[in-house]
Amino acid sequence: MPRSSAALRAAASPDTDAQIEIDTDKARLDFALIHDFLARSHWASGIPAEVLRRAVDNSLCFGVYRGGAQIGFARVVTDHATFAYLTDVFVLEPYRNEGIGRQLIAAIDAHPDLQGLRRWLLVTRNAQNLYRRCGFAEPPPLYSVMERADPEIYRRAAG
Repeated sequence: MPRSSAALRAAASPDTDAQIEIDTDKARLDFALIHDFLARSHWASGIPAEVLRRAVDNSLCFGVYRGGAQIGFARVVTDHATFAYLTDVFVLEPYRNEGIGRQLIAAIDAHPDLQGLRRWLLVTRNAQNLYRRCGFAEPPPLYSVMERADPEIYRRAAG
């Protein structure tokens, strides 16, 4: 379902003077870059391009750009009413530790289609500190997060 694709943020990275842009215009996304990164990531290893294309087509996607080149990405899977799942978040290695991840999360938080949601969910192996600074927390002790995962699905499909 198409949503707003206006530029969300154009600002200097807090830790450098370099300008970045964050927007939801899917026409600007460098799909090859996104696929290359995610296919080698620990969470989407081996994801086929056609599967990622469907995921992008059915998500609210955020591209991060410097000098017109894409340097980061995130997508939100949502019902636009009560729930959102933040996934596939990355900033390319040469641009990390500049505050760009925080800016990306802030732009996502500010998006008009994502206001008033009751619950946000994300899964991370090594960026807990970033997400805590952005308002995320572990579930309360009385709650548990459960999943039904098939980590070999892309390998089997390719074989």
